[in-house]
Amino acid sequence: MNLTQAEQLPGATTMLGNRSQLAILTAYWVYVTLSNVLYARSMSATLDPSGTGHLFAPWTARVLQHLILYPVLVVCVRASLRFGWRPLLRTLPIQLLLALVFAVLAAPLLGGSEMLIGNHESMKHHVVPEIPLWIASATSFLLTYGFGLALISGFTLYQRFRDSELRRAALERAWSGARLAALRMQLSPHTLFNLLHTIRGQISWDPAAAQSMIVQLGDLLRRLLDAGENEFSQLSRELEFARLYLELQQRRFADRLRICLPDFAQLPRVWVPSLILQPLIENAVVHGLARHDGPVDIKVEVLASEDRLALRVINTSAPGTIEAHGGIGLGNVRERLSVHFGEQATLTAGSGSPGQWIAEIGMPLLREATAAGQPGD
Repeated sequence: MNLTQAEQLPGATTMLGNRSQLAILTAYWVYVTLSNVLYARSMSATLDPSGTGHLFAPWTARVLQHLILYPVLVVCVRASLRFGWRPLLRTLPIQLLLALVFAVLAAPLLGGSEMLIGNHESMKHHVVPEIPLWIASATSFLLTYGFGLALISGFTLYQRFRDSELRRAALERAWSGARLAALRMQLSPHTLFNLLHTIRGQISWDPAAAQSMIVQLGDLLRRLLDAGENEFSQLSRELEFARLYLELQQRRFADRLRICLPDFAQLPRVWVPSLILQPLIENAVVHGLARHDGPVDIKVEVLASEDRLALRVINTSAPGTIEAHGGIGLGNVRERLSVHFGEQATLTAGSGSPGQWIAEIGMPLLREATAAGQPGD
């Protein structure tokens, strides 16, 4: 939903499309009907105690008038909410026209109601001229319409505020759950165990390499903890995390694993959800190396346009491992993208050329962000 739509209050919840709004408008109109009937009876008793002057229409005619006006009121209010108030110069004439259509119908409908109930004498003995009576009636019902429209508009704004608060709370809950799930699976215990086992194996015959791997693993875990504190991080930091992970795996599978990352100096200054690439990269390593002993190439590509960002992970894969790529990792990424961007983000995964698997994330391009790690406009 864009800003203009939000300000104009369109949609199913702003056009009397739910029972709450209709119930409020109905209750308001019942109140107006009773008020007008009691006011007319009071004035009639004061100005014409004998009841022979027929200065005011009988209460039955007024009730019938309001019953006929009720669907007109619903249609006018619904049209008013549909048109909204932005831009004001274009919508104001439409709003005034709707109000006038409702208001000017009141007097003719009162006369028609009197005729329907067979009260012809009342219309014959009105002491107030017809045109002034019409103007007075239109003015009164114009104010009545304005109060009703303000009431429904205020209630609609309250509904939208309440719904936005509920969505925000749901978003926070969904994000918390998705973030915890993401952090639990970024470096699975099995992967961490294998890395430690590899380091232990190198301690005896290549202590320098083992020491270097320990330093890399410590840096990786530190970055993992830091990333878990922020919802968004710079793309360069995400790729740096991916590089540390892939280099550790490359040391473990030095004769099989080859990696290709984009030039960090050429990366756009954009922000992405923290650790969004890690599940895809871990999938590429695990499933790329599975079921065969051949070499595996893992390539990460970044494609940026004016308002879209695509992150692509490509890996070679043995035949028969395609189905294994659609597990927890991809589901986790899809959930996080949905929490952050809704339908504006996509995740596609499938085979490319023979022996190749491609996973691609598409999302809105977020340029600068605040210091707290929230993306800016």
